[in-house]
Amino acid sequence: MPAEPILSPVERAFLAAARRAVLATIDPEGQPRLVPICHVVGDDDKLGRPLLYTPIDDKPKTTPNPRQLSRMRDLLILPAATILADRWDEDWTRLGWLRVYGRAEILEPQPHEVEEHAWAVAALRAKYAQYADHRLEDKPIIRIAIDRARAWGELSSPDR
Repeated sequence: MPAEPILSPVERAFLAAARRAVLATIDPEGQPRLVPICHVVGDDDKLGRPLLYTPIDDKPKTTPNPRQLSRMRDLLILPAATILADRWDEDWTRLGWLRVYGRAEILEPQPHEVEEHAWAVAALRAKYAQYADHRLEDKPIIRIAIDRARAWGELSSPDR
């Protein structure tokens, strides 16, 4: 008998459609670090875990070296990542959120990862027109293999 999927079809659609989410990492002092992100959802990996990709883009950063960003350093030390996607509405019957937990890895545009990295860049540009002139192909992308999820509220409404 097959195991239940980590994300239901409704949860997967909610996460994929979300225009923004929040990435939480743990800093060296054990404190949560929250960063708003853009993202895309890919296929499942060989273990059945949905994959989420978030770029290091050209928006202004505290350092020009993407590998020196706090979120990147956090994930290299402790690869645990949490993503929160939510919907706010004045009609509280439409409120909903999805929190996913997983393990992060840094994809580099290197030969052994070039195909997956290129797929993520193309998917991000298809979802976000703003990325048309960002140099995503030259920068790392964070890949999160989702291993569990928690949802609350109304996730199935089509208009976000």
